[in-house]
Formats: sequence, structure tokens, C-alpha cells
Amino acid sequence: MKGNNVAHSKLRTKRDFSLNLKNKKFWSEEEQRYITLKVSCKGIREIEKNGLEATLKKAKNAGLVNLV
Repeated sequence: MKGNNVAHSKLRTKRDFSLNLKNKKFWSEEEQRYITLKVSCKGIREIEKNGLEATLKKAKNAGLVNLV
């Protein structure tokens, strides 16, 4: 994501917003193996709250993830 730094004098310089993404391994009970995902911290909290399978199913139905 791109944006501007705005100084007190209203001088604008380009900047990048870095996304809060982490590589995290999750245990899948359904597949009996670890799955490595690149997810945001909010995504990690949602997976811990609702479970991996339910969160992946919800993301797939919303068209956010392309599972092979």
C-alpha cells in the first residue's frame, strides 16, 4: 500500500505502508500435519479463536484464499 508522509509544512513525500504479516505454522487436525501460512496478526487471533479449518473455510467462501 502506498501513501504520503505529511510534514508540518504540508510537504508530502511518498512512503510504503508495510503490512503486518507473519509466517506462522498451524497444526491441521484434519490433515494431521503442519500448514505454514502468511497471515496478519488479526488473522492469527481469528484462527486461534475459531480454529484453523473453520477460518480457512470462511476465507475460501469469501474468495480471500485459493486452496490447492
